[in-house]
Parts: sequence; C-alpha cells; structure tokens
Amino acid sequence: MEVKVMSFNLRVDIPQDGKNAWSSRAPVVPHIIGKHQPAVIGTQEGLKRMVEDIAGQLSDYSWIGQGRQGGEKDEFCAIFYNHHTLEVAESGQFWLSETPKKPNSVSWESDYPRICTWAVLRVKSSGSVFAVYNTHLDHISQEARQRGIQLIVKKINEAAVQRNIPFVLTGDFNSRPDNPVIRFLRGEELLYGETAEMVDCFTEMGSEPGTTLHNFEGGSSGKPIDYIFSGKNARVIKTEVDRSSIDGIYPSDHYPVISTVEL
Repeated sequence: MEVKVMSFNLRVDIPQDGKNAWSSRAPVVPHIIGKHQPAVIGTQEGLKRMVEDIAGQLSDYSWIGQGRQGGEKDEFCAIFYNHHTLEVAESGQFWLSETPKKPNSVSWESDYPRICTWAVLRVKSSGSVFAVYNTHLDHISQEARQRGIQLIVKKINEAAVQRNIPFVLTGDFNSRPDNPVIRFLRGEELLYGETAEMVDCFTEMGSEPGTTLHNFEGGSSGKPIDYIFSGKNARVIKTEVDRSSIDGIYPSDHYPVISTVEL
C-alpha cells in the first residue's frame, strides 16, 4: 500500500515571535497540509489549542496524542490521520526517559520531557494495518537524543517489527545527517552496541534536501533536522520539502517534509 506521510514541526506559539506568532500562522498551516493531503501527519511542538485550531480547519482529519507533561499540558507530538480512509486500531505514548510510562519524566540531561506518540492505523477499505511513530528529540543533550532514539527503536521492534506491521517514523530529531542518531537509524553506526536498519526517505530524493529549519527566514542552504523513516522493506516513491509561504507568512520556522512510501 502507498501512504503519503508528513512530518511537521509547528513551532510552539510564542508571543515574542511577533508577526510569526501562531495567530498569524494558524490559517497557513491547514492550507499547506491541504495542498498535499497526506494520509498521516506527525506534528511537533503543537499546544492543545494549536492542534485544535488545525483540526477545526481540516474536517477530513482526526488526531491522537497528549502533552509531554501528560494529559493536555505542554507540547504535543500529535498524529493526525484521514479518518475517511483510516481508523485507529491501537495507540499510545511513552516518555523518552528511564521511566517511559511516567508522564513528565526526564532523563539523560534532557532539557525538557520528550515523548513519542504512536498509533497502529487500519486502512478501512482493505483491513491492512501500519504503524506510525512520531517524536521530537531533545535540542540540548546529545545523550538524550541517542538514548531516546534507542528507546524508540526498541519499542518499534517490539510492537511493529516482531508483529510484521510496516511502520513509519516521523519527527524533529534535532540531528543533522552526520549525527550518530541519524547514522544509527540508517544502519551506518552502532549505538550503545545496538543497530537499526531503516530507510531514510531523504535518500530517495536524488538531490540534497537542504535545511528544514529556517527560523522564519526562508532559504534552503544547510542540512535537515526533520525526517521521515520507514522499515527496511519499504520503497520510497517521492520525498519533498515544502518551502512555501503565503503572503510572506511561513507556517512555521521549520519546513514540512512529505514522503509517499510503499509499505
């Protein structure tokens, strides 16, 4: 089955952003999503009201997730899905810490609590299922990024790979391509003696992806920190980075990444 997936760091609403505060960007984000019509969107940094603003303007989508402090508190790594074609079979969330079931838990000198939201989605027309994992790794601690991704891979192996469920992993990894986190996911480097072997959807672009973080300045120079990965048997059909704005307003300080993947 082919699935179009988007990873989108929404940029948390900060009044100091001035014209780039959420009140200006709230109409732009749904427009960008609607242009691509992905089946699934992994978002990062959205507060509850931001996520609800998006859902209110995109009637084809439902979403799951909770805040990184638990419940409705703080930033979400929400997963949106087209409810006309997909339904949730299973879902959950864990914290990237030594106590992953404990809300608001922090380990490895992470600057904030970090989370991974996941869902097993069922295609209504066929009954086929696939899993989606969505995360936002820490922006300060390299150990937190490495330990966090190690935990995510462990959870994916237990809940998806061992059950032969195809999967995609979306997120802001706060890691450029040469970071051990990305090299680990690609199967190029061991991390704490362990290995992973996923498909980096950027490797199928045929050209350098450029930056995905632009600080509301635009441009493409640099390296990505936002990614979509899939299982090793997946085939990436197309990947793009959307760098568009509307009337000079960017939807976020990150560009969304969109991949069509055959699972």
